[in-house]
Amino acid sequence: MPRLAVVYHSASGSTSRLVEAAVEGAADPAIAESTGVEIDVRVLSALDAGADDVLSANGYLLGTPEYFGYMSGALKDFFDRTYYPCLEHTRGRPYGLVVKAGGDGSAAVAAVQPLTAGLEWRPVVKPLVVTGDLVAADFEAARELGATLAAGMAAGLW
Repeated sequence: MPRLAVVYHSASGSTSRLVEAAVEGAADPAIAESTGVEIDVRVLSALDAGADDVLSANGYLLGTPEYFGYMSGALKDFFDRTYYPCLEHTRGRPYGLVVKAGGDGSAAVAAVQPLTAGLEWRPVVKPLVVTGDLVAADFEAARELGATLAAGMAAGLW
């Protein structure tokens, strides 16, 4: 069973709500019905996730607020602790990114991308950057991102 590790940080709850919507999409029963493959979705706090969690996953969904034009310190800490232990072992695995931004979110995306590129993870969905107050369309976009990532894993596309 392919495993999707969802690693995120949220202080105010907005990023958490977007990640929850993405997890709903990733865990949609229609994916297993259409592909015959169930995805094991594991949701982990960035401060609690470790190298074993990364190594045991087949794909990743990262979630972070934008703080001071950067990813959260918790997500950076996650990368600091897992980067070298996972570097040689997770190449080519798919990932997606959700950013709840106070600004335009581009700096937070730009902070994550060199780390995922160094790990040679494949960005298989466009990063979802949400600014301003959360609205229904933001949750739908997060569900779609999660479902697309998981469905591609289930179908063996990535």
